[in-house]
Amino acid sequence: MSIEKNFKISGMTCAACVRAVERAVNKLEGIQEVAVNLATEKMTVKYDKEMISKDEILQTVKKAGYEALEDEELKEVIIPVEGMT
Repeated sequence: MSIEKNFKISGMTCAACVRAVERAVNKLEGIQEVAVNLATEKMTVKYDKEMISKDEILQTVKKAGYEALEDEELKEVIIPVEGMT
């Protein structure tokens, strides 16, 4: 069964970094699509969850030299700002 997940990737500085992450993840069995955006530091992966786990994808990104988090692990912080005109 195919699912699509988003991941936050940090440590990328150029297009070569994007290609390195995409190439490493694409080599994994069960990966159907991978797209990395340097500007947003996001990676979208479509994969067969019966063939590969999200943890294996995260480990592969880390082995390639970058930090990876699943989007659900990210926390939203709201900071109220007052007194601006």
